[in-house]
Amino acid sequence: MSRTMSDTQGVGYRDVSGWVGWIAFAAVFMMVGGVMNAISGLVALVNDEWVVWAHTDSLYVDLTTWGWAHLIIGLVVALSGAALLTGSVVARTVGVIAASLSLLANWLWLPAYPFWAITVMVIDALIIWALIVHGGELRKV
Repeated sequence: MSRTMSDTQGVGYRDVSGWVGWIAFAAVFMMVGGVMNAISGLVALVNDEWVVWAHTDSLYVDLTTWGWAHLIIGLVVALSGAALLTGSVVARTVGVIAASLSLLANWLWLPAYPFWAITVMVIDALIIWALIVHGGELRKV
């Protein structure tokens, strides 16, 4: 059962739904996903030479550029997740953009680290959904 802020403070705020928990979930997972991306980027920077074996061929890949991209995107996602807890529209917008960039970067990262990339992509998709559908409710708390 949700109650209005007017019950406790005398100010007429609208009821908030249970979806506020999803926004908090998105903010926390943006911080977690951002840190995961940053760690993935650091791993790529330390181990910048990677060999991917396909069916019969091998592909030599230099991951330094992707390491920097993942490190920067990861930090932006983590910081926007922390800012999202304020309920700001700007933080929501940056959060959707950053999570979208993170999803795209991890999609391109699939050949190097498939399980890690899929995990981060699922988290990014959940974040985007929560921010777009119910992001405005966090300001009401």
